Amino acid sequence: MNISTLLTFRAASLLIGALACACGWVGAQTPVAPASSAAKLSPLFVLNSLDASVSVVDPKTWKETQRIPTGKEPHHLYLTPDEKSLIIANAASDSLTFIDPHTAQVQRTVRGIIDPYHLRFSPDMKWFVTAANRLNHVDIYRWDGNQPILAKRVFTGKTPSHLWIDSASTKVFATMQDSDELVAIDLNTQNLLWRRPTGPMPADVFGTSDNRYLLVGMTGGKGVEVYDLSTNPVKLAHYIPTGKGAHAFRSAGDRRHVFVSNRVENTISKIDTQTFQVVDSFPAPSGPDCMDLSSDGRWLFVTSRWARKLTVIDTATRHVVRQVPVGKSPHGVWTLDHAPRQ
Repeated sequence: MNISTLLTFRAASLLIGALACACGWVGAQTPVAPASSAAKLSPLFVLNSLDASVSVVDPKTWKETQRIPTGKEPHHLYLTPDEKSLIIANAASDSLTFIDPHTAQVQRTVRGIIDPYHLRFSPDMKWFVTAANRLNHVDIYRWDGNQPILAKRVFTGKTPSHLWIDSASTKVFATMQDSDELVAIDLNTQNLLWRRPTGPMPADVFGTSDNRYLLVGMTGGKGVEVYDLSTNPVKLAHYIPTGKGAHAFRSAGDRRHVFVSNRVENTISKIDTQTFQVVDSFPAPSGPDCMDLSSDGRWLFVTSRWARKLTVIDTATRHVVRQVPVGKSPHGVWTLDHAPRQ
């Protein structure tokens, strides 16, 4: 979601966040890195969208050890297919910053990638796709192992937000946050296949492991819409109430459950993708946005957008155990030591 839209939720998020803290959501500041593997852990990377920087957080000391300058408005990030580089997409600078995921050293900058708000590689690693949030198009690039090569620019609805690619690497799905639509694009032909209306302000998308269902977070609503991709036309199959401002997804790593951040509600819901029911809930103060999950599934890392902090949640106790100060408007978060993505 772009910065101007985000600000409309700020007042509500701050109020609820304050109440959350007053209710004791933020627990004791205790170390959370697993003792047996702490020495091997890779750093966490947090994108500071309004600071044009990346915070590097040490998971042993829980301190910001480095702040790396990037282009303007870094929102999302993705690992290259060879796993040697973490790509930071700088939407307002039309560039990609490549960083070593182990050492946090900047490797290079690729320019001329227009408005890369969201980004994703296809599972077969042949396609690199970006969503131009402010310019109303999705760009499909061929990936030669080093450089994205534009295949086609697909003009979509208003304000493309998030992307998902099916496991067969045949289709990319994109949400249009300001025209309230979901669209599908054929990767091989780069043609728009279909579009359909959604609820208010759709944001992140997540596909089930069998490729049958697509979950869409309604940031302008109070839950998640589930679309059945096996029907023609695609139909709305389920609606899952989760909380106000349902926004970003992160897999629980078991091919069955997925987390969704409810940015206005200041919670995170855990959804069973077989029953399409909420099976657990966690406090997440100050506008929870993007998430990552530790490799053992114990620690949920979430950016607290309005508090300039990275929040760490213990999924076993359902408590916030730590908040690490970072930069302005933290958005994407990522670590190499993460749980499986499906």
